[in-house]
Amino acid sequence: MKHEITSMNTKKTLSASLKKLMEHKKLSKISVSEIITDCGVNRKTFYYHFQDIYALLKWTLEQETVEILKNYDLLQNPEEALVFVTDYVDDNIHILNCAFDSMGREGMKRFFYDDFYNVVLSIMEGLEKEQNIVLADSFKEYMVNFYTEALSGMLIDYFQHRDERNRNELIKNTLFILKTSIPHIIEVYGANRGVSGF
Repeated sequence: MKHEITSMNTKKTLSASLKKLMEHKKLSKISVSEIITDCGVNRKTFYYHFQDIYALLKWTLEQETVEILKNYDLLQNPEEALVFVTDYVDDNIHILNCAFDSMGREGMKRFFYDDFYNVVLSIMEGLEKEQNIVLADSFKEYMVNFYTEALSGMLIDYFQHRDERNRNELIKNTLFILKTSIPHIIEVYGANRGVSGF
């Protein structure tokens, strides 16, 4: 347990240094040497915890967003989760823009994809249980991929072109689409099981 706490503290220290450096430099221009010099951790320790700087950035974003999102009831109150995500974007815009400048749009989508996929999958499985309908695995995977692509693309658009109007529209429109389309699709799927095309 003590080792786990020490390891987590080391990761947080490295993460804080990376975020600090990203305020002034492009991600592609930041070196491991700069990170470890800033926080006083040795090179061996860095590579014990992370394969490279991108792995450190991914861990940072996961800890600060995805792990916290798991504490929200996404079925009962998705609005809280969306407000949290947009608040995070607003508070960390320099980090996201720095990452975008280095990775580009497709790189950012790939970067977020697995985490977004798991969040959408949990919503889908929760609705299946709530509606007592089991989707075919291939159809469920298609739906999760569809919504993951849409959400990750919309989030990237938001932090590239954000203003208060866009934020409010993003939350309102995303909530409307998620609350109406997914339950309806599952309901229609359940009513048409066994029919050609389902």
